Amino acid sequence: MSRDARWKALLELLVERGRLDVEEAAAELAVSSATIRRDFDQLAEQQMLVRTRGGAVVHGVSYELPLRYKTARHASEKQRVAKAVADLIAPGEAVGLTGGTTTTEVARALAVRSDLTSGSPALTVVTNALNIANELAVRPQFKIVVTGGVARPQSYELIGPLAGGVLGQITIDVAVLGVVAFDSAHGAAAHDEAEAAINRLLCERAERVIVAADSSKLGRRAFARICAADAVDTLVTDAAADPETLRRFEEAGLRVIAV
Repeated sequence: MSRDARWKALLELLVERGRLDVEEAAAELAVSSATIRRDFDQLAEQQMLVRTRGGAVVHGVSYELPLRYKTARHASEKQRVAKAVADLIAPGEAVGLTGGTTTTEVARALAVRSDLTSGSPALTVVTNALNIANELAVRPQFKIVVTGGVARPQSYELIGPLAGGVLGQITIDVAVLGVVAFDSAHGAAAHDEAEAAINRLLCERAERVIVAADSSKLGRRAFARICAADAVDTLVTDAAADPETLRRFEEAGLRVIAV
């Protein structure tokens, strides 16, 4: 793995988790601890992260990283997944989008669909992700509804009771979830419990739920559960996903699309 690719992977992990230990990062990227320490030191010099004893934490400007590092890990897979998700959404529907790199790609795929260039509205998009709202707000044919809440710097997402207050007053046709982990037994999950709570409410307000996740997220567990697997209607992932893992999702009643 080149240094540039390694740095991008480290920064994406740091944005997702807020904190990384040297040994944890070395295991994730299959490199030596000495290499990770050197990477952390060099990234700290560029003010891309804050060095700590034994690891690193997000810098105050780390919320910019998902956009600054558009060629993050599994970028091509995420783009394929995003296009497949966008194709499942019909003109005129109300769509909920959570935050995350994959759902951001879904927003971009919707923005360029030729059959969504006009309408009153062509789509209603409900999101708690500030970057998604920012990208889609320039599309006059889209009605953009942003939840209230407190901004979480690591993910651009609005969280807390203010966000929940808005979501409690609406219904949507489809919720598209970006997740850090999705397992047939343990369900969809995020690292942050407040983020998971808003995503869970978005699912509850939707007629159907789609999980958009590249294959690296499948069969994994994370700290804060969003919903059970049987609350999800469709899983869209990439073709590198383990067939046995996909079979377990199908047995749980999900429609599985691998692209």
